[in-house]
Amino acid sequence: MTNVPNIILVGPMGAGKTTIGRLLSQSLAREFYDSDKVIEENAGADIPWIFDKEGEEGFRKRETCTLVQMLNHQDDRIVLATGGGIVTRDENRKLLCDSNALVVYLYASVAQQLHRTSKSNHRPLLQNGNPKATLKKLFQVRDPLYREVANVIVETDSRHPKSVANKALDAIKRHLKTEKTLFNANVNR
Repeated sequence: MTNVPNIILVGPMGAGKTTIGRLLSQSLAREFYDSDKVIEENAGADIPWIFDKEGEEGFRKRETCTLVQMLNHQDDRIVLATGGGIVTRDENRKLLCDSNALVVYLYASVAQQLHRTSKSNHRPLLQNGNPKATLKKLFQVRDPLYREVANVIVETDSRHPKSVANKALDAIKRHLKTEKTLFNANVNR
C-alpha cells in the first residue's frame, strides 16, 4: 500500500489511537508519531504541567502548531495519533479537511472510554469531578466534529487492537479504491 497518504487518527481518549497507530505504522512500514508526545518533547514538559501552567487554550495552541508540523511530512509518509480534543478548534478541522492526509476516526463508546481511561492520571480533563459525566459531555460535543473530518470511521469497542488495526487497514483500502474509481469516472467524462 505505497499509495496511501499520511494517516491521521482522531477520536476520544481511550479509543486506542496510540496503540492502533503503532500497529498501522508497522503494517505500512512508516514512522509513527503521537501528537501529545511531540508536544511534550517540544515543550520539555508533560501535558498535565502544560495544562496547569498554560491552561487548555495554551495546550490547544501547541496542538495546532504540532499538527501543522506533522502535516508537512509529505516526503516521508507517517501515521499520526492525535489528542482527543484536536477537533475542537476550527483551525485544526480545516487543516485536517484540507490536507491530503487520510483521517481515520477511531470510534469508542463512552463506556469503553471510561473503562480504558479509569487507571490513567495523565488526562487533565478527567482529573476533576465525575469522569463518566465528563466523557459523556465531551463525546456529545466532539463526536460530530470527528465525523466531520473523517474519511473513514472504525469502531473500537470490545475489539483487540490488532483486530482494530486490520479493520482500519481494510477500511483505508476500500476508501482509496472508491476514491480512485470516482477519480477515474470523472476523468473519463
